[in-house]
Amino acid sequence: MRLRALLETDALGLRLLGGEDELDRGVRGVMTTDLRDPSRYLSGGELVLTGLAWRRTAADSEPFVRILAGAGVAGLAAGEAELGNIPGDLIEACSRHRLPLFAVNESVAFATITEHVVRQVSGERAGDLAAVVDRHRRLMTSGPAGGGPEVVLDLLGSDLDLRAWVLSPTGRQIAGAGDPLPGDVSATLAGEHLAASRTGRRGPHRATVRGLTYSLFPIRNTGRGATPASRDVRETVLSDWLLAVEADASDWPAARLDLLQGVTQLIAVERDRREAARTVRRRLAQEVLELVQTGAAPAEIAARLRVAAPVLLPGLGTAPHWQVVVARVDWGDATAAGAGASAASATAIEAGPVAQSLLEEILVDPAAAGPDSADRIAVAHTGDEAIALVPLPATALAPDAPDADSFEAGLHADALLLSVRDPLSAGLADDGRLTLGVSAAVSSAEGLRGALEEARHARRVAAARPGRVCAAGHHELASHVLLLPFVPDDVRRAFTARLLDPLRDYDRRHRAELIPTLEAFLDCDGSWTRCATRLHLHVNTLRYRVGRIEQLTSRDLSRLEDKLDFFLALRMS
Repeated sequence: MRLRALLETDALGLRLLGGEDELDRGVRGVMTTDLRDPSRYLSGGELVLTGLAWRRTAADSEPFVRILAGAGVAGLAAGEAELGNIPGDLIEACSRHRLPLFAVNESVAFATITEHVVRQVSGERAGDLAAVVDRHRRLMTSGPAGGGPEVVLDLLGSDLDLRAWVLSPTGRQIAGAGDPLPGDVSATLAGEHLAASRTGRRGPHRATVRGLTYSLFPIRNTGRGATPASRDVRETVLSDWLLAVEADASDWPAARLDLLQGVTQLIAVERDRREAARTVRRRLAQEVLELVQTGAAPAEIAARLRVAAPVLLPGLGTAPHWQVVVARVDWGDATAAGAGASAASATAIEAGPVAQSLLEEILVDPAAAGPDSADRIAVAHTGDEAIALVPLPATALAPDAPDADSFEAGLHADALLLSVRDPLSAGLADDGRLTLGVSAAVSSAEGLRGALEEARHARRVAAARPGRVCAAGHHELASHVLLLPFVPDDVRRAFTARLLDPLRDYDRRHRAELIPTLEAFLDCDGSWTRCATRLHLHVNTLRYRVGRIEQLTSRDLSRLEDKLDFFLALRMS
């Protein structure tokens, strides 16, 4: 805004005392001060308000005005409440330094002027930013992105003082200006956004984390593969990005909300471009998967892998090791789906593409920022399953590892589960489940078929567990853990009740802690000394408790069969 506009606003009570030729100066902010030297707080373009408390003698005016002029302020407004008429020495000093000077009527508070200037300047900045956003969107739509989402987020910070981040459904930061969000905060925001989206509420959604308020704007897919508005929200809720702004947008004017919507549309263009870039990797994965499932010769699969390796691991130079991850998203009926679902759409959701988009996000390292970190993931889908080929450089082997059997790096089911469980559980709500299975690493085409079956078996183990998001790894397929989930519930209940209920009843009546004693005894491989030390008991006390367990159950804990039965009963209970 211009100084002239302030003078023309009667409500501000400003009277021009000098500098009529400088009234076209732009005002970028306002500052109130009574310091003799406020230079450290000035950046140029401010309207400075002062009550003249710094002035003790006429000689003080010249250095004060010289400091303001040197800092490049737009003008000076002096209040009449303290001294009445503005001193002539101040008027003369401003004239010498060509600094516009206004008198502020004593009936007008400095806060009134400050509020007016801030409101006008913010509005103008928003208008300028909107023009930039619109221009940038047109550029991104017609050609390569000019710096990506970070450019617009930087503008939001510099022009509107808004800190903002682009997050994935799992809370991974894709873009941001300034310091990144802490991992737990971004995961919480992603979960809040997914939960709100499942209810059908329109954004922005409001969330408070660690005492700070954020407004969450959905970033919708606008490309060729965009889901029609009439379709079920569950088809996109697990793959849409979001814009998290550190501010409460509930009281924003319509113009600012429109501006942020424009920002989300701009970022959506970038997301669509990234989505299109995944087409090649998806096609490669689909081709390899079809060869593996149809029993193609290892040499043919190996040739296809050699084509895929440079795309997924550019510059590697040698064929990587591979892991296979299988994912499946299952939805319940429409009655549990909440807003945004219909009876027809409950059965019309294509689970494969949903799982494919979600798996592409899940397999990105949660500590990696930016959209490019997903460029090494190839995911296909067949039926309701999504299947990922994850390349692992041979250099990822442990230094002393001679082959893939010693592979220590790569993906681990527990780590995947930990990084995505909380936010995705909110998006799955009461009617969705995500199950994941992770294979061991293989180093040849011959091993891919086995890795695929291994990942599928692991996913079935995960599916037999309770919870909205479950995962299992290959290491669980070589132990009793593989068998337990498939024991029918009635058999499980009967088996555990026959062995453990007598002990539980005794513990309730006598507080004897027989169940904890049994668990510790088996965990110590039947060692009396180690078990007594762990439980802080005398060995004779431990022998008494074990004897009571044997008496109540008619079992003998010195026999391997009885030890195994107790072990399985505890695991299934």
